[in-house]
Amino acid sequence: MDNRSMILQVALELFATRGYDGVGVQEVAEAAGVTKPTLYHYFGSKAGLLTALLDEQHEPLNRALERAAAYNGDLPRALETLARAYFDFAGAHALFYRMQLGLYFAPRESEAWQQATERNEQQYQAVTRLFGAAVNDHGNLAGREKLFAAIFIGSVNN
Repeated sequence: MDNRSMILQVALELFATRGYDGVGVQEVAEAAGVTKPTLYHYFGSKAGLLTALLDEQHEPLNRALERAAAYNGDLPRALETLARAYFDFAGAHALFYRMQLGLYFAPRESEAWQQATERNEQQYQAVTRLFGAAVNDHGNLAGREKLFAAIFIGSVNN
């Protein structure tokens, strides 16, 4: 494994188990077997490291959710498919999923929360579109698509 990949893997493990704010750059570098300058070479900062982790890990999640969020006239089946996509991803990427949930509950003023929220917004948009597509068949959803998306995602992550 190259240095960049090793740093990302170690950071993911540490951030998932101890939280982003509970881990320092020196600790990540030592655990990865590299120097701090090497970490800074690849990522520029701890925030840059988080950005790289989120970018690389969120992309497959968002692709899976986009595929799963298709509405074909059967809302219960669509929601079941979407929930399965979440559960499958969380099972296959448990450390990332744990880290992501931790960041979701980080202080809103933190850079980590802001970065995670930007990426989580893509999930909310996909689920909101699903509920929006179902409005013609389920008129009681009209105007409340975002609310139902938040409820659904919250239920899946609980």
